[in-house]
Amino acid sequence: MKKLIASFIGLVALSSISFAGEKKDIVDTAVAAGSFKTLVAAVQAAGLVETLKGEGPFTVFAPTDEAFAKLPAGTVEELLKPENKQKLVDILTYHVVAGKVMAADVKTMEAKTVQGSSAAVKVADGKVTIDKANVVKTDIEATNGVIHVIDAVIMPAAK
Repeated sequence: MKKLIASFIGLVALSSISFAGEKKDIVDTAVAAGSFKTLVAAVQAAGLVETLKGEGPFTVFAPTDEAFAKLPAGTVEELLKPENKQKLVDILTYHVVAGKVMAADVKTMEAKTVQGSSAAVKVADGKVTIDKANVVKTDIEATNGVIHVIDAVIMPAAK
């Protein structure tokens, strides 16, 4: 009986460990990181939460709160207004590439974004940029893709 109880306690302990380490989708991973509050607010305002919680896989080049802070004063507030939803959607989907692209697979290329335009990805001297943003952290895995952290908000060309 003692062995049975010990086995049960061990099983409960193992199951709690696996729940604690359970992977999250891209949105929940960004929320948990704590450094993407502006990005998450923008994704919510654009109505893209369900999309980015979808099956994917997606590769997201995620600007930090500091990256959004580099934009001209009032830009974020203006983009979050309901009348600017399509512009916000275009900007956010420009940060997303279909498929899961890990850092080891990145090469200098034009990456077709979900928005429809291509972003310039450059690899030089061990550093990666997308348009003019530096990739500062790579391979944050989620259940439906991967996040690469960038230090600037990238903008698609005007249509």
